[in-house]
Amino acid sequence: MGPSEHFKPLPILEAAKTPSIGDRLSSARGKDYWRSLDELADTPEFRKYLETEFPTKHDLWMDPISRRDFLKLMGAGMAMMFFTGCRKPLQKIFPYNENPENLIPGKPLFYASALPIGGYLQGILAETHEGRPTKIEGNPQHPDSLGGTDIFMQAAVLGLYDPDRSQTVTHKGVISTWGDCVNAMQKALQDQEPLQGAGLRLLTETVTSPSLTDQIQTLLKQYPKARWHQYEPLARANEVAGSTLAFGEVLETQYRLEKADVIVSLDADFLSTGPGHLRHARAFAEGRNLIEGKRRMNRLYVIEPGPTITGASADHRLPMRASDIEHFTRELANEVGVKGGKGVQNSSDATHWARTLAKDLRSHRGASVVIAGDSQPPVVHALVHAINAALDNVGTTVVYSASVPRSPENPVQSLKDLVRDMKNKRVDMLVMLGGNPVYEAPADLDFTRHMEDVALRVHLGLYLDETAEISHWHIPQAHPLESWNDGRASDGTATIAQPLIEPLYGGKIPQEIISVLVGETPRSSHDIIKAYWKNHSHRLDSEHFWRTSLHNGIVADSAFPLRQPSLRNDWGKYETKDQQEIEIVFKPDPSIGDGRFSNNGWLQELSKPLTKLTWDNAALLSPNTAARLGLSSEEVVELRFQGRSVKAPVWITPGHADNSVTIYLGYGRTRAGKVGNGKGFNAYALRTSEAMTFGTGLEIHRTGERYKLACTQVHHSMEGRDIVRGASLDEYRNDPTFAYKEKDFPKPEDTLYNSPPLDSEVGWGMSIDMNLCTGCNACILGCQSENNISIVGKEQVLLGREMQWIRVDNYFQGAPENPTVTHQPVPCMHCENAPCEPVCPVGATVHSDEGLNEMVYNRCIGTRYCANNCPYKVRRFNFFEYADNDTESLKLMRNPDVTVRARGVMEKCTYCVQRINAAKIISEKENRDVHDGEIVTACQGACPTRAITFGNVRDPKSVVSKRKAEPRHYAMLGELGVRPRTTYLAKVRNLNPELAS
Repeated sequence: MGPSEHFKPLPILEAAKTPSIGDRLSSARGKDYWRSLDELADTPEFRKYLETEFPTKHDLWMDPISRRDFLKLMGAGMAMMFFTGCRKPLQKIFPYNENPENLIPGKPLFYASALPIGGYLQGILAETHEGRPTKIEGNPQHPDSLGGTDIFMQAAVLGLYDPDRSQTVTHKGVISTWGDCVNAMQKALQDQEPLQGAGLRLLTETVTSPSLTDQIQTLLKQYPKARWHQYEPLARANEVAGSTLAFGEVLETQYRLEKADVIVSLDADFLSTGPGHLRHARAFAEGRNLIEGKRRMNRLYVIEPGPTITGASADHRLPMRASDIEHFTRELANEVGVKGGKGVQNSSDATHWARTLAKDLRSHRGASVVIAGDSQPPVVHALVHAINAALDNVGTTVVYSASVPRSPENPVQSLKDLVRDMKNKRVDMLVMLGGNPVYEAPADLDFTRHMEDVALRVHLGLYLDETAEISHWHIPQAHPLESWNDGRASDGTATIAQPLIEPLYGGKIPQEIISVLVGETPRSSHDIIKAYWKNHSHRLDSEHFWRTSLHNGIVADSAFPLRQPSLRNDWGKYETKDQQEIEIVFKPDPSIGDGRFSNNGWLQELSKPLTKLTWDNAALLSPNTAARLGLSSEEVVELRFQGRSVKAPVWITPGHADNSVTIYLGYGRTRAGKVGNGKGFNAYALRTSEAMTFGTGLEIHRTGERYKLACTQVHHSMEGRDIVRGASLDEYRNDPTFAYKEKDFPKPEDTLYNSPPLDSEVGWGMSIDMNLCTGCNACILGCQSENNISIVGKEQVLLGREMQWIRVDNYFQGAPENPTVTHQPVPCMHCENAPCEPVCPVGATVHSDEGLNEMVYNRCIGTRYCANNCPYKVRRFNFFEYADNDTESLKLMRNPDVTVRARGVMEKCTYCVQRINAAKIISEKENRDVHDGEIVTACQGACPTRAITFGNVRDPKSVVSKRKAEPRHYAMLGELGVRPRTTYLAKVRNLNPELAS
């Protein structure tokens, strides 16, 4: 079959007649490291951008402006500052008349709880001030967090206080009461009693809650003809089906990556998605940790269509269409000795990869692991189980346990059955507990139209979303931080989640809805959860054990027992895919997931890890495919797939597979809230029940339109400087000091600056190990939550005015078709000879005797001289009043230990000085020194891989001092003589010589 019609080169628009990026890249020699395709090709647009960012002759001096006009403008500006002011209005505060029990004003308290991600619970420690949660930390005792966090956990506090959350019960869009809703449901149930519930349907997301599962089973016993459907857009359907295909039963696969020397990922982004991803990230990092002279590290191979966090961390990465990974897996299986695994002949490169990987896997038998992503079909998962068994990995790097109870059907098939029953008028009452099926359901099912045929539609949700809009009754759902709940971790460990605050809007949890449906006397969520565990656990009926479980955040010894399954060996036949067809790949958005976090401004403004796009999604495709179709970034195309179409802007992405287009789900919302409405395009409009993760036959048509995307990749660029350093493991073994350069650490006398006096035995500093950093962005949101950092919106991001105090820069190396990626977090360097300090005319930026570069906000008059003089570009300026000082709920969210900055003020990373001072106060009260590790900065605490270390650099025994004594240690732009307190450990890759070229 030859190329399809849509794959032929399309007419070039007038605006695109200049040489394409592909033309420039073909002749570009490139650099060792580069940050964008424009930089690699050295385009005129990139040169112009640099001239704007590093001005030599600014346009201001070239304008024909007279001295009189200049003074007029200056006078007008001063008058505006006088009348509008740059400071927040004064507000009165009042003390408690009677201090609440167990509460000391100003002293935070921490409580263990949990947040659901895809139905599974991740353990947290929530910091509260005067009874309101303000910050999330990971629970080190929980098996799925181990003290780390991800961006969704960090952003949970903003979701809690979101003023757009649903606040009242509504009936057909009109405010009603909970009592009226209960009466309506009970009346409908009375009609169902003679029918044994034949017209009753329950639709939930993935459920791991033991109490909710037990309640639903009780409901189904009362109404035996009712049906329970589970569906959510990112349900692990292929993984579950693969387990059934391999073992004849559903088992939970658990990976022990800390024991693996060789890891192969087949389209599995296991470092950032799926149950247990934080545990996987920690275990993977343990195998990459070269601290204290370790010379052994694991090796990661990744085969995937589009770049992911896991792919960026790989030692070797092969871009491959998602539809081609199955026959690659079959070839790999055949090479390691799995019978019946042989597929069709693959390309020469892929065959070489399969043989090389098989050789490496066999040489590490029992210490290797192969992981399949849920986007791959069930046969790939089954083959991976067989590969791990053939390599003797089962029992060491791979173990199996019982799984949480699931609906017997595939979730997509379950939703199909529900739609069929609604279409045939068999559903009289539909109760939806969470989720947003009107927005998320596969497009071909036409869920919205058939849902309108249901006589009574009840929806429980956090927002008045697309599903609530066409429901008869909508009930506000309680946020996880304000409700009791229970659930399980990926290994089965039970967690009882306790609330941190009273429900702000009287929200309910699913258990309370089911309690009504089974006819129970109304009970609180606390009573429902506690009663279940008291009746179903011989230990939790003890008050002491109940309180201990709440305190620790886990129910001890509740993990599922391990299993030893028997393996089947029927892998079916492989159908050849047309290599020339373009495929479409559906992925959850790295920042807002499946769309449930669309209204979270922190997540919307967070730069996506590999593309650095904010506030939008785009159609991602490779440089080769873009050149072949004559497309450029930000050009709007029409994507047509299986009779459906959407318009989307193009974004050319280094490392993307050819003949493949990746689109992120979660955008194109119409009822997400003020923040999320109207952002991006709706990828669900193309997703069908037969192509939930990918499908071939995509058509791309040009529209002649363009759309501006906000990308931060080249913001704060430090072009042409020796910023990031790396080497192979062999190079590191031969020369451990490869990253060290004498000029990085000039002597104090070799500088024009006057070094501050060292009056203290304490000097704070930070070390960041780029070998452990996966670029997950958790540090950015941890800092944002801790330090009351505002969002600015897409228009301001386009002007380079984002406010996050930490950024994570991406540096590419190699050809744009498949470059390696190095992530580099960049907070304030806290230079000992800080260039920002001597240029401030009012002394707003000063140096402490403990080495901190401090900002005195009350002094700052907004000259921005300090930002101009900072070589690291880490200072942020409030051009406008970005902070929302009017919304009452958002005031509750803010950390009272950190000032909320106002317009006209410069701000930056403070090394979390509030945490430093809190630890110092405690140590002084106890008449001791601050212990090493006692102070944990927000970015350090959020990091799931422990890539960030903070402490006293003047203590040679401190962990941070030992890190800085490592041979890989280097200072960014150390040759400037500014002596930064934040330094780095260089990147090392464990390359396979057979693939090194």
